Amino acid sequence: MPGRGFAPRALGEIAIRCKDFAAMQEFYGLVLGLERLSGDAGRDHRSGIVFYRLGESFGGHVAVLALFEDLAEDVETGARSSLHHVALSLPHEEQTNAATWLEKHGYEARFQDFDWAGWRGLFTRDPDGNTVELVAAVPGRHIR
Repeated sequence: MPGRGFAPRALGEIAIRCKDFAAMQEFYGLVLGLERLSGDAGRDHRSGIVFYRLGESFGGHVAVLALFEDLAEDVETGARSSLHHVALSLPHEEQTNAATWLEKHGYEARFQDFDWAGWRGLFTRDPDGNTVELVAAVPGRHIR
């Protein structure tokens, strides 16, 4: 904070423009099991935007994943997008169950170890082709 008077402390929101809005809602809501916010905050799927809870963030702001229906024809997703990947955290002991669940629902599931950080990532792709990582600290090896 020196000199600036402020310091970001947590992620508040990830927003993704979607080519296939319905399939993206199914993936993040049903396949990954993210909780859709209720009421006006969660919006109705007909409004072209929905919010899913990622967890508590900082200062009372709930961390969310926002999906925006994008009706433009030139939206780049997947490898041509400026979004490299979305990483969601879960406990290490749940990663194998997550891989089995993803494969059962027709999604790829690939593990990668990041020894330098003490993490293991489980990678898949959402219906628009964006890389999604379910990341976990490896017990006894993670950095703080």
